Amino acid sequence: MKFSVVQADIKDQAVDCLVVDWFEGESAPARAGAWVDKALDGALQALVAGGDFTGKAGTTALLYTNGKLNAPRVLVVGLGKVAKYDNRAARMAAATAGRALTRLKGIKSFASVVPGAGEGPLSPWQAAQAFAEGIVLAFYQPPLYKREAADPRPETCVVVDFHGERLVEFQQAIADGQAIAESANTARDLSNEPPNVLNPVEMAARARAMAKRVGLRCTVLGESEMASEKMNILLAVSRGSVNEAQLVILEHRPAKSKNAPPLVIVGKGITFDTGGISIKGSERMEEMKHDMSGAAAVIGAMEAIARLDLPQRVIGVAACVENMPDGNAFRPGDILTGMTGKTTEILSTDAEGRLILADALAYVKRFEPAAVVDLATLTGAIGIALGSLAAGLFYNSEALKDALLHASDRSGERLWPMPMYEEYMEFIKGDMAEVKNSGGRGGGVATSAKFIEHFTEGYPWAHLDIASTAWTTADKDAVNPKGATGYGVRLLVELARAFDAATIPALSEGEQGA
Repeated sequence: MKFSVVQADIKDQAVDCLVVDWFEGESAPARAGAWVDKALDGALQALVAGGDFTGKAGTTALLYTNGKLNAPRVLVVGLGKVAKYDNRAARMAAATAGRALTRLKGIKSFASVVPGAGEGPLSPWQAAQAFAEGIVLAFYQPPLYKREAADPRPETCVVVDFHGERLVEFQQAIADGQAIAESANTARDLSNEPPNVLNPVEMAARARAMAKRVGLRCTVLGESEMASEKMNILLAVSRGSVNEAQLVILEHRPAKSKNAPPLVIVGKGITFDTGGISIKGSERMEEMKHDMSGAAAVIGAMEAIARLDLPQRVIGVAACVENMPDGNAFRPGDILTGMTGKTTEILSTDAEGRLILADALAYVKRFEPAAVVDLATLTGAIGIALGSLAAGLFYNSEALKDALLHASDRSGERLWPMPMYEEYMEFIKGDMAEVKNSGGRGGGVATSAKFIEHFTEGYPWAHLDIASTAWTTADKDAVNPKGATGYGVRLLVELARAFDAATIPALSEGEQGA
């Protein structure tokens, strides 16, 4: 997808379609729509006056220009109410337009203003970034293993600013939005790949290739290196698979902050989850190819952070493992000792994500992090609690929680704070080991987070349970078509953009985990 930003009048653009916007409640076209409406002898205003279009968010209408403009078609996109036109609404409006364009025949190019720029609570920069993100996300197509060609997508977008006063601002904001959304699509690609193609070794190879392309440092630990680190909890999960586990470490290290305490992001990367010996039922097991979506989000976010060349030092860790049953597989009843020396009793081999995070989070202590955030498709129960509208947020630092919620507002990827009561620790106290890896159905989302916290090593930490937001089984909306959503990439980028280690206090002795 190629974007260009020009000073021009939108009605003069010789493209396959013009995109104009309309806020709900407007009685007459404004902004670029007024010029297009005049050229079409009031066709836009007549559309609204007739009740066929109201400007409601998520709606579009199509008009044919019949030679009155250089473009043969005009797509009108509803922006919703001005007062509610935030980052999320702007991104969704652009994606709605994008999806509508993909359903039209012969659209190779289109022109648009930045919808709603300068209107409502959004700054022009925010509106332009959200526009680019929405378009790129809407045009996404998953890797296809079909002999027929993929459906064509528009190739160029001309962004028009009539006065030209914001050309430079729009150019940078759109470049940023494109980089972020394309990196979210990288995460989508990884998550959508079939598990016989994307095993842990292949996932590490793709992360390494991406790192070389964008200038990240990349280190990959295999099983022998992890064994030397005594990462025996993580390695136990891998024992039943013929595919070797991999720990991918990506580092963005700008010169001015190369020695600063980093923000560390860690992702669960179970490339396929059978449940192991505690095997899952066969219904919908194919969806377990998405169980590496946390690691995919980390890889995608690190790509975007490098492309944006953010000034903060950021380290991404992807723990890539396949959970399979065979004669070597770990069992319920096993007791494992990880690199912290802490022990865990296995009640269910299907509660494996928290196990690989136990050692991955212990490993990152060596970086002396300012803060650590992990993402994992951890529990089905989070979907019962929150549905697919938000991920669960667990934390030991109020300052880090606040930073994540701010990033959530800017990215449109929702979070909801969840409880971390000390009493939840009682649910997972082991009989023969320090902790057990399951506390039962009651409070399962919180006890899983408490298990992970037990293995953190005294740094500010947050856990995001993304199990209900990482993929969708049907088209959810224009931004999130069926399949992987790339959830977390935009959130992590916005967190890194605004991250200031000085605002995240170190934990006091009494706050340093179980």
